[in-house]
Amino acid sequence: MRTTHLAVFLFAPVVAGCAGEVEGARAAQAAAQRGADSSTGRFVHHDENIQAGLAQQSAPAALTNPYEGNARAVDEGAKLFVAYNCADCHGAEGSGAMGPSLQDGRWHFGGSPAAVFQSIYEGRPDGMPAWGGRISDDQIWRLVAYVRTLDKGRSVATEDFTGKLVERTGH
Repeated sequence: MRTTHLAVFLFAPVVAGCAGEVEGARAAQAAAQRGADSSTGRFVHHDENIQAGLAQQSAPAALTNPYEGNARAVDEGAKLFVAYNCADCHGAEGSGAMGPSLQDGRWHFGGSPAAVFQSIYEGRPDGMPAWGGRISDDQIWRLVAYVRTLDKGRSVATEDFTGKLVERTGH
């Protein structure tokens, strides 16, 4: 029992000293993360860094499709639509199947070129896989150019949960 008390008596200052050093290192690291100069304690601005959680000061960059309206790119997008099995979910020429129709002009996540790109790139809940990183951005833009030409202004019929046929009229 006495050796235990002696060990605590001898090692407690060492442990406290280490804890103090660790706490000092943590404080210096926190100051560095806040942008403070550890030697002077003054704030150092780093405009190239944006702290997470803060509102962005400028508007986000607008994405534009470099192939919008380009007939050759639309044709290439049609081939990619088949090659990447998009038709398995969205139907032939985007008529609709397991995935939503692309012919009715209704877009759940937005129909702008940027929104369609984002849907393909990041995927969407309940079924749309993320293709970003698997296929090139260039190919995604060609798919976007093609998919946006599929709107035929059709009012696509679908079944509701009761099995009754209902006409889709838009949102």
